[in-house]
Amino acid sequence: MSFQKDLLPALVKQTPMALLIAFVLAAHPVMAVDSTPDAVKEASIEVVKEAPKESMFQAGKSYFARVSDRLADSVTGKSDELINRAMEVIGVRYRWDAELPQSGLDGSSFVGYVFKDKLGFLLPRKSTQMSRVGKPITREELQPGDLVFFNTMRLTFSHVGIYVGDNKFIHSPSKGTSVRVDDLGSLYWDKRFDGARRLDGSDNLGDSERQELLNEVNKLKRKSRSL
Repeated sequence: MSFQKDLLPALVKQTPMALLIAFVLAAHPVMAVDSTPDAVKEASIEVVKEAPKESMFQAGKSYFARVSDRLADSVTGKSDELINRAMEVIGVRYRWDAELPQSGLDGSSFVGYVFKDKLGFLLPRKSTQMSRVGKPITREELQPGDLVFFNTMRLTFSHVGIYVGDNKFIHSPSKGTSVRVDDLGSLYWDKRFDGARRLDGSDNLGDSERQELLNEVNKLKRKSRSL
């Protein structure tokens, strides 16, 4: 049995979601196409070299530790590309529960689309789940590529956008609007600001949420094989 097939089930409950997704994408480069960071591909090669020296589980743990650092580097190092991709989607109409620019994008699907399209990084579908990925940062620590959250429905983390610098963020606001750039300092968004996260390969998702994301990865794998 392959390394991935043996290891994945045992690590689903123990492995941070972001690392698990990075592992699957590295093991199946056809899913990530050209957007898979070179560092992740190199990490995959390193696992093969080290596996004979330690147990499969230990090799998996050391692999995820390496990917954690490199995943954070890829988001930071490619922030300009990420923002440029997000800007290309400006004007796409808001549409609830849609996932592609051709049909429209809601708040969380816009963020998910940009990260998957540019970095090959799969985020949870809901903004509340996204708020538990990566590490929390203060407003003063914001850098381009960080996720910013808002309470727009009297629910915490009910809306999400991508910080682009200069106190601005890009997002898909609501029905009847389209993807656009707004100012964090404006009265509406300043009042509803609900925190920010920086993707660093960690998370505190629940088991069911992590399993839900793993199911999405498996769905993408099956789809890629049918192409």
